[in-house]
Amino acid sequence: MAEPERCEIPVMIMNPLPPSSKIILRILGTEGAMTHKEIVKKSHCHPRTVRYALRKLKERKLLIEKMNMQDMRQIIYQYRMTPLQEPGVMDPPTGEVP
Repeated sequence: MAEPERCEIPVMIMNPLPPSSKIILRILGTEGAMTHKEIVKKSHCHPRTVRYALRKLKERKLLIEKMNMQDMRQIIYQYRMTPLQEPGVMDPPTGEVP
C-alpha cells in the first residue's frame, strides 16, 4: 500500500500575523514604500508597535528594506509581493486540479 503524501503546513498558518502587522502590510501594499515615521503617521499606531510589526513582517520575509538615498539614517520599508519560501516548506503540487 502506498504511503500518503506528507504535506507540511505553511509557517503562516501556524503563526498568524498580529493585527498591527496586518495593518502595516495593507498600508505598504496600497500606499507603497515608506519610512518608519511615515508608517506611524499613516497607521496611527505607537512607534514601538510599528517596530514590533515590522520585525514580525521581516521574520516572515514579507518586507524589503532599502536605504533612503536622501537620508542614509532612514530605512524605507516595502511590501514584498511574493514572499520568499521558508526552508523546509514544500511548494504546493503543480498540475493537479484541487
